[in-house]
Amino acid sequence: MDPEHAAAIEAVLTVATDAVPPGLLAELLELPVPAVEEVCAALAAQYERDGRGFALVRVAGGYRFQSAERYSGYVERFVLDGAPQKLSAAALETLAVVAYKQPVSRAQVSAIRGVNADGVLRLLTARGYVQEVGRDPGPGQPILYGTTRVFLERLGLDSLEDLPPLVEFVPPASTVEMLEQALRPETDPARQSSDVTE
Repeated sequence: MDPEHAAAIEAVLTVATDAVPPGLLAELLELPVPAVEEVCAALAAQYERDGRGFALVRVAGGYRFQSAERYSGYVERFVLDGAPQKLSAAALETLAVVAYKQPVSRAQVSAIRGVNADGVLRLLTARGYVQEVGRDPGPGQPILYGTTRVFLERLGLDSLEDLPPLVEFVPPASTVEMLEQALRPETDPARQSSDVTE
């Protein structure tokens, strides 16, 4: 790893507010993209070995510095649990629906959640997590929503393919059947006998 190239990447990433694509770093350093990715991988490994409080990570198709995962407790205390930016349960549910079903219309999100999602979608759009990505060709041509680069950055994902598979969160069919049986109202024997005599 060339120390000059490594230092240049560190300098650029230190002042960047968003993840910087490797193509842009390659242009700035006048290097091929694979060479930039090698330097970034070497830097990330070095920071990990040294036990630094920050890490060089690839998110949203680019590179950025962020606090090391093992020190998240200290960071959370510093920012008071991120109270001003914390999303409600409804917002998180809606964001999950958009992330996994995109492109998705407002009506589809509302149908999946079982409640009107208009206000929550407006909030997520204002926060920069969700954006309009097109229109459905069907009747009325409703707006379709999808997630943004900000969503990927905040979740520390390089692409949507890095989302955990939904199957990890869905119980097996036997568990669902057992729950359905347990939640069915029990039949009242006295009611049954009165039905028979009528």
